[in-house]
Order: sequence, then C-alpha cells, then structure tokens
Amino acid sequence: MLNRTALEALTRRPLPFLASSWPWRGAAYLAASVVPGLAAGATAAAAAGGALVTPALGAVAGLAALALSVPLVARFERLRLRLVDPAPVPEPPDRRRREVWLAVMTVLAFWWIDLLMLAFTIAGPLVLALTPVLQEPVSPLIGAPASLAGVLLLPVAAYTITAWGGARGAMARAMLAPPDSELHEVLRSRARLVDAFEVERRRIERDLHDGAQQRLVSLSMKLGMARLDLPADSETARLVGQAHDEAKRALAELRELIRGVHNQVLTDRGLAAAVRDVAGRSPVPVDVDVALPGRLPAPVEVTAYYVVTEALANVSKHSRAARAAVTGRMEGGTLVVEVRDDGVGGADPERGTGLTGLADRLSVVGGRLSLSSPAGGPTRVRVEIPGS
Repeated sequence: MLNRTALEALTRRPLPFLASSWPWRGAAYLAASVVPGLAAGATAAAAAGGALVTPALGAVAGLAALALSVPLVARFERLRLRLVDPAPVPEPPDRRRREVWLAVMTVLAFWWIDLLMLAFTIAGPLVLALTPVLQEPVSPLIGAPASLAGVLLLPVAAYTITAWGGARGAMARAMLAPPDSELHEVLRSRARLVDAFEVERRRIERDLHDGAQQRLVSLSMKLGMARLDLPADSETARLVGQAHDEAKRALAELRELIRGVHNQVLTDRGLAAAVRDVAGRSPVPVDVDVALPGRLPAPVEVTAYYVVTEALANVSKHSRAARAAVTGRMEGGTLVVEVRDDGVGGADPERGTGLTGLADRLSVVGGRLSLSSPAGGPTRVRVEIPGS
C-alpha cells in the first residue's frame, strides 16, 4: 500500500516502517522548526532592544519584527509540510489570512514544542545507549541493561517522532485549508471536466452535422437522381434503389446520433423547446409542461436536459408505462423539473437504471435528485438545480 502521509505510514508493519524514510522525514520536519525559532528570537531581540529605550518602542519593534518574519515563515511552513504530507494544499479564498495565522502560531508556540519533542524523544534513548561512555566508571550490571534499553527505545523514538510530525503536519494543513476546501476543489475539477466534455460534444456534433451528414445528403440525392434515370424494371435500378434506401436510413440514424451527442434545439431555443423535442421522439406518450421566464445558464440547461433525456429513456426501457409527464418551473431561483410515469415502479439506483449517473451529474452543479417509485408505481423523479 502506498503511504501518502506520515500518519498513514504508521500503519505499516514495524520493519518496513523503520526501514522507510518516514522516521527521518518526521525528524527533519521537526528539526526545521529551528527556522521559525530564529524568527522568534529576532522578534524577541527587537522587542528587548526597543524596550531599553522605552517600553512602547519595545512593543513596536517586536511587532515590526514579527510582521516582517510572518510572510517568510508562512512560505516555509508550506514548503516543509511536504516532508510529512506531500499532497498539494488547496488554496481557499482566505489563503493569506490562514497563512498569517499559522505563521504567528508557529513563531509564538509551535516551534519550541517541536524542538522539545524531538530533543526528548532522541536524547532519552541515546543517553541510555551511551551510559557506559557518559558515566565512567559504571558497573557492567548497570551499563549493559541501560545500553540495551536505549537501543530498544530507538524504534519507539522513530514512532513517536513520526506520529508527532504527522500530527503537526495535519494541524498545519487544517489551518492552511479547511477540510471542505479539498472537497470544493474536487467539485471544481469535476465541473471543469463536465464543461470540457460539453465543449467536445458540441465539436463532435458540429463535425458530424457539417461533415458526414452533408456527405450522406449529397450521396442520397445523387442515388435518387441516378435511380430516376434508370429503367424501373432493371437490375441496376433495383440495386441503386436499395443503395438509395440504405443511404436514407443511414442519414436518419446519423441525425438521431447527432441529437444524442448534442441537441441543437437546446442551444438555439432553450430548455423548454428541447424537452418538447425529446418528448416528441419518445415511444411513450409524454405530456410536457415546462414554463420558464427565459434562458438559464448553459450548465443548468444542459444538466436539466440530460436528466430529462435519461429519465424518459428509463421510462421507455423499464417502466412499462402508458403515459409520462414532464414539468418544469422556477421556484425561488431554483429550477425544479419533475418526470412522472404511470408504470410499474420499483426503480432502484442499485439496479443500474441510470439514476446514480443522474445524481453524480447533478452534484457538479449543486443540484439534488429525489425519487419516489413504490412497487406498482407511479414513479416520480424530482430534480432541483440552482438557477444561477
């Protein structure tokens, strides 16, 4: 298993852990607190020097030295965090304020706690291990057990250093970026991927529409003209007629494919018209009642259209319904879309009916999905999407 942080490394078996670089990285992380310690010393020296003149000057000099050291310490804290937690730290909107707060806490308190922890953790086992050297003369009955105890405590020191270094790194990460900021970054990256996917879908639709479809239209026209010039009862006319019919079927299938890739009606006329378009092509009769005050942001319209398309596909495939209905309204700045059918019900996301995919798609734009589908029906899918 790949250990990404010092705290995760503690879950390894003892020998692989002790042979890894994590104890050394933890020790280096704690030893690096010498740098903010120097900043604290400079702050104290400035305050003491100013206090020799007047107490007020001492306070001003101390605060000035602290203000100058804070940006450097903040940058240093981000850099050394990689020793115990290499993952990138998200940058929330209040990044500067958080860095300042961490730097101030490090200069005033954290640095000496780190160094004390490192010193006592290492010094104890070393003093015991070197007892015969440091305390002469010493009885072998005392020196040998003390040295053995010191050697046996060194692995314990490795665990202690790594644990404190990992905990200290987790504390620094939490101060630099709250846990939900990482989730926010994930959601932002998912939104970027969805946007890139939509751009690519539109490019494919444009290429199919302007390229392959136009060639098929031209081919179909030429075959139709050739068919008119041939004797109706000839074998050549029969073959050309078959080719003409195949070309028309291929053109119809390509047009359906283009609609599936990206609905041009959605781009040109909006969500209401696009819903009526997809409902008109559904094998199950669909009543459409979508009344919106105007065009919505493109991500909202695309997501809502995706939901309606997938829901109506589920109706035709699984519900055995005689009729379905789609409604859409804006309620307090939120787009509410409902798809209902009078089928057998029993829709279950665990059975792969596409509902899980709908929920994932909605989460990108902050939407919610609710499902009511008791056995025997009816089924209702309700979607709420922020309209801005």
